[in-house]
Amino acid sequence: VQLQAYGGGLVQAGGSLRLSCSASGLPLNNYAVGWFRQAPGKEREGVSCISKSTSTIDYADSVKGRFTVSRDNAKNTVWLQMNNLKSEDTAVYYCSGGNGIITSQIRAPSAYDYWGQGTLVTVSS
Repeated sequence: VQLQAYGGGLVQAGGSLRLSCSASGLPLNNYAVGWFRQAPGKEREGVSCISKSTSTIDYADSVKGRFTVSRDNAKNTVWLQMNNLKSEDTAVYYCSGGNGIITSQIRAPSAYDYWGQGTLVTVSS
């Protein structure tokens, strides 16, 4: 089972990036997918989560109105569209898969079972 987040890069403040998360050996349509990020010297924090049916979508306050999560279960892919990027968005971004996650835990890394290698997003000011 392997998840892979990709699409990161260097962008100027105010710019946009779209991250993708794909999986091999794991049917993502059976899992909620969380996006997390970790900046140097900081703890991993939950950015967004989307349930397998898309009935539940969550965003951290710091990204609300700027980031949009979506998924296409037929393509086994989840996306994170990031607009109006700020320098404080600079981090390694990870996608993760989990099941049976209760609402209060959707931003907790420990609630997710599968993780992929992250992709670095660098926002220059």
